[in-house]
Amino acid sequence: MAREVRTVLDVKPYREALALPGLWPLLLVAILARVPVAATAVVMTLHVLDLGRGYFAAGLVGAAMTVGSALGAPLLGRLVDRRGLRPMLLLTTAVSALFWGTAPVLPYPVLLGAAFVGGLLTLPVFSVVRQSIAALVPPAQRRQAYALDSMSVELSFMVGPAGAVALAISLSPTLTMYAVGGGIVLAGLTLLVLNPPTRARDEETTPAQALPRRQWLTPRLIGLLAGGAAGTLVIAGIDVSVVAVLRDAGQVEWTGVVLALWAACSLIGGFIYGALSRPVPSLVLALILGLVTIPVGLGSGQWWLLALMLLPAGAFTAPTVAATADAVSRLVPASVRGEAMGLHGSAMVVGVAIGAPLAGAAIDASAPAWGFVATGLLGALITLAVLPTGLRQRRSATPTAVSPPESIESPAVRSSI
Repeated sequence: MAREVRTVLDVKPYREALALPGLWPLLLVAILARVPVAATAVVMTLHVLDLGRGYFAAGLVGAAMTVGSALGAPLLGRLVDRRGLRPMLLLTTAVSALFWGTAPVLPYPVLLGAAFVGGLLTLPVFSVVRQSIAALVPPAQRRQAYALDSMSVELSFMVGPAGAVALAISLSPTLTMYAVGGGIVLAGLTLLVLNPPTRARDEETTPAQALPRRQWLTPRLIGLLAGGAAGTLVIAGIDVSVVAVLRDAGQVEWTGVVLALWAACSLIGGFIYGALSRPVPSLVLALILGLVTIPVGLGSGQWWLLALMLLPAGAFTAPTVAATADAVSRLVPASVRGEAMGLHGSAMVVGVAIGAPLAGAAIDASAPAWGFVATGLLGALITLAVLPTGLRQRRSATPTAVSPPESIESPAVRSSI
């Protein structure tokens, strides 16, 4: 039995990936840089409430930032492809300093417009890190590197929002905004100093000329992005539904424990995904995530039962995000990888923007448990809709095909999704 487990799970690629020059510093900076980014939604909500506005007004500011970041991510990625990483970091760090330095004193109507601009030119930490991983890590260890990256995201989101709430309670929402903004600016400066590569050494000779989108923005890539959006849609729905279920049961004080257990299970799932001897297609992971989320509401009666029902969904959370990022990095040529990873980031944001209000609407119209059903079902249906495209193109792939240097797909890529 132990030998069979060892043949399925292999941690050697983890050791090989971590031994690569530059990966450890990048992952460490990623964790620290994402902590303030993870806290932005919470701290902005607390600030708007402190202004005497309601949750709807706070939601509008959050929506403005979300729409701005979804539109800006591929544009910033294209800037990286054309001009390099540092010009983009200089621009977004300067804008972040201006936005977070003035946002605490802006009147609400001005804050609403500034939030859109701030989101449009926000520091794209997630996309930068994932693009750099593709440049630093050979394809053989890239799945493990993205699994580590996905686990680091969980750590950041475990620390960021909770730390922001604690700081706002002990000090004030305004000072917390300055602290979060300072953290984001510090993250941008740290990335400027680190200056991680965005292309591998053997990709430096790739022509920098614009590659027409029709050559790389294929139906398969669009389906992959849709599957990634479906995954974050489900994740956002779980977040909202857990709070609603526990509040309805009079056990809201256990919310942090339940969410922490969910995140811990996601960390374990991410590690196992990276240690598997064979990759699981990203669309399959997104489909399973949606399906196992649908019955979570059956544990509504007790917090411990809800946490138990969440374990399968947690196990597929980090793997879904990691597999999608890995597949996107392999599917596009290096000359457009920045824009492609920006589109990946936008897809993640769009999923969150749909999942949270969808869960809220289902909860308001019926019962808290239906938040899990609505988001899990929609996520599974979206994945099922795009799954045939991916399967059809995999079947049509021929291992003997010879591709030009700017090839969009290769046999190795086709087997990764």
